[in-house]
Amino acid sequence: MSETDDGSETASESVVGTVYLVGSGPGDPDLMTVKASRLLDEADVVLHDKLPGPEILGRIPEEKREDVGKRAGGEWTPQEYTNKRLVELAREGKSVVRLKGGDPFVFGRGGEEAEHLANEEIPFEVVPGVTSAIGGPGVAGIPVTHRDHASSVSFVTGHEDPTKEESAVNWEALAETGGTVVVLMGVGKLPDYTKALRDAGMDPETPVALVERATWPDMRVATGTLGTIVEVRDEHEIEPPAITVVGDVAGTRERVRKFLRSESGAGTEARGEASSETGAGR
Repeated sequence: MSETDDGSETASESVVGTVYLVGSGPGDPDLMTVKASRLLDEADVVLHDKLPGPEILGRIPEEKREDVGKRAGGEWTPQEYTNKRLVELAREGKSVVRLKGGDPFVFGRGGEEAEHLANEEIPFEVVPGVTSAIGGPGVAGIPVTHRDHASSVSFVTGHEDPTKEESAVNWEALAETGGTVVVLMGVGKLPDYTKALRDAGMDPETPVALVERATWPDMRVATGTLGTIVEVRDEHEIEPPAITVVGDVAGTRERVRKFLRSESGAGTEARGEASSETGAGR
């Protein structure tokens, strides 16, 4: 900063820091990009939610972590506060990492934050991450596309209520595509959108898989069909964060699971299978 004749600093010449919108991947620290790992080491402050997972968050010194995610008791940080805090820290000249699970631009509100930073004339950089929409099913042995089963894939949010008139998700169109449907943040709304897909004409025997805490040490996979998956979820107490995969590709898991390294040895118990009696691929 420079000074005027009276000794005050000139705000226009103050040093502004950079904000990095960083995707941490689905949770396994080894799946973070090299750049994401480096930025975490170099950052002055890291604003994070819970989705990066305990191993990744544990690598960040406590004194430079700020939790802007959900907390116990249902409390959560308003997006407006996070936007404001990013600007405040950058204007203090700090290097700021906004750490998100998966990829920052896949249902991570990274686009909203980028626009806010640009409006406030704050320099920022986007660091892509492995999105859990692809990586989650992948580590469970489920390809989201497959030459024999699906030539298209659709990613949707499970936070939408498919029964409301204003829903931005066209479940009928998704049912007609014949491709894979991957639902993020959809454990709670599972009964709603599986019914919406059935009502739209999707076969109740369509394979479905739930991947809970993908790549985390306590990852679990539950399989069923469009008609049974809600019962499977309840029986095995599948909880967020989890990804729902709807489509024939979900049935390929059983054909590869025996040789899937993440399912062998010490990892078998932690990543145990939970399936209905009419489970997919059986």
